[in-house]
Amino acid sequence: MNYKDMLRADKMPHIWCPGCGHGIILAAFLRAMAAKEVDPDKVVVVSGIGCSARASGYLDFNTLHTTHGRAIAFATGIKLANPELMVVVLTGDGDCAAIGGNHLIHGARRNIDLTVIVFNNSIYGMTSGQYSPLTPHRKKATTAPYGNFDHPFDLVELAKGAGATFVARGATAYPRQLEKVISHGLDHKGFSVIEAVSQCPTYYGRRNKMGSAVDMLHWIKENTSPGGKEEGKIPLGVFVQVQRPEYCSNYYESIESLARGEKGE
Repeated sequence: MNYKDMLRADKMPHIWCPGCGHGIILAAFLRAMAAKEVDPDKVVVVSGIGCSARASGYLDFNTLHTTHGRAIAFATGIKLANPELMVVVLTGDGDCAAIGGNHLIHGARRNIDLTVIVFNNSIYGMTSGQYSPLTPHRKKATTAPYGNFDHPFDLVELAKGAGATFVARGATAYPRQLEKVISHGLDHKGFSVIEAVSQCPTYYGRRNKMGSAVDMLHWIKENTSPGGKEEGKIPLGVFVQVQRPEYCSNYYESIESLARGEKGE
C-alpha cells in the first residue's frame, strides 16, 4: 500500500506550524507501515493531547484521540481486549513523560505489546511553549523565561530502566534512519519506545534563538550521532532489543489454564 493511502485526505491540509518536525515523523511512520503491507483495519493508533496528538486525526486507521497523558492507558485496554490488533501510540514529550509518565513506566514494566513513538520537540507546543520534562537544562520557555532550572529526563535511559524490551532513538534530521528504527519497533513483540527528536521553530526555536526550521534541522544533525558513538552528541539508534514474556500472551495463557482447571503456582 502507498503510504499516502493511509492518510485521511479530507483532514488536509494539516494544522501543524510551518517547519514543524512532526510531519517528518508521521511520514517516517507511514513509510514503515506501508512496507509491511498491514491491513489498516487491524491497526489502532492512539494519541493523547498536544501537537503530536493531532497525528491520529490524519491517519486512515482505527484511531483514538484520548485525554492528556492517558494514551498508553487507553492503548493497554485496546490491546488486552483484542491482542490481534497492532496498537501504536503517538505521543509527545509532555504528554508521555509528564502527566503520562506513570503509564509509560508501567507499560514498559508489564511489557505489553505496544509501539510508543514519542515526538520530542523539547516543549509543550500546543499550549504556548511551557517547558516539558525533556526541555534541556537552561533552555528558555514561556514558563522558564530565565532558562529551565530542571534537568531533563533521558527518555532512552528511563525506558530502559523501566523494562521496555525495545528502545530506540531517531531524529527528523535523519528521516530514513528514523523510519528504520520505527519499523524495528513495530516488528518487536513487546513494549517498544522510539524517541523521535524533532524541531519546534515556533515556540522552542524562537525563544532560544535557534533560527529557522532549517537551522534547527542543521542543529539536530550536528548534535546527534547516528552511530551513537560520538562523545558529547545525542546518540541515535537501537539501544535495547531483547525478548521476554509479553503481557497479553501471559494473561490469556493464564485464563486458558484456569478454564482447563489447572492450578497456578
